[in-house]
Amino acid sequence: MNMVKRPWVWFGFAVFFAAIYLFPLYWMYVTAVKTQSEIFVSPPTFWPNDPDFGVYSYVWTDRNMAPYLWNSVVIASGVTALTVFFGTGCAYVLARYRNAWVDVGLFTILMLQVLPASVMVTPLFVAFNQLGLLNWPRSAVILGAAAKAMPFFVVLTRAAFMSVPRELEEAALVDGNSRLGAFTSIVLPLVRNGVLVCAILTFMSAFGEFIYSKSIIQDPGLQPASVGLQGFLGPNSKDWNAIMAYSAIYVTPILAIFVLLQRRIVSGLTSGALK
Repeated sequence: MNMVKRPWVWFGFAVFFAAIYLFPLYWMYVTAVKTQSEIFVSPPTFWPNDPDFGVYSYVWTDRNMAPYLWNSVVIASGVTALTVFFGTGCAYVLARYRNAWVDVGLFTILMLQVLPASVMVTPLFVAFNQLGLLNWPRSAVILGAAAKAMPFFVVLTRAAFMSVPRELEEAALVDGNSRLGAFTSIVLPLVRNGVLVCAILTFMSAFGEFIYSKSIIQDPGLQPASVGLQGFLGPNSKDWNAIMAYSAIYVTPILAIFVLLQRRIVSGLTSGALK
């Protein structure tokens, strides 16, 4: 059978693997509205017999979830703003200027990408303590998370800058523009889609930041939703429907952003693939 001539076969494969990938999300939403007894029934039920949607109001009010979500938005917005501001210029330099020092800088950025946050949190905590930044713990978390997100942003945005022909900048310079003027008026508008997509991905990643927030922020009123979720967990955790309801409220905004902007995200990620 020639599968090239039967697109429904490929569509079937796509649906099958998408179902496998999305099943944990489905199970999270379904478990949230199950009763405690039904969660542990065997064999498991794939749809609740008596769904209880009141667990969402319980989680929102009794677990005081709104401040946690607000702190997540503040941290993610700060990380995104810092990363876009400094990462865009860094990506432009690495795309336009090639010498030994630029290559060393690019290699260093790529190496920083592979360092896990658990390795970096201790030296960052000591440095922030010496600088007095622990008095502003959310700012310290924003700085640490932005440093972690910067390599990913720079590498992706650099590909978008490399897709812009140098001749456009040279023509702008001949017309009397400065290097900064050519960058802001010619190059940046052409790569705004790629920068926007990288900013969205940075925000989505920073929205789930946990390690720095858990280690640096001690005030529960300043902790993000990822740390608030840990408050449910313990050696004798039984409130699994509340855990799943909290998780559903937490991840749904990010899922909605991804679904609404998926076409722009895919086009932005591939904008630097071809010249």
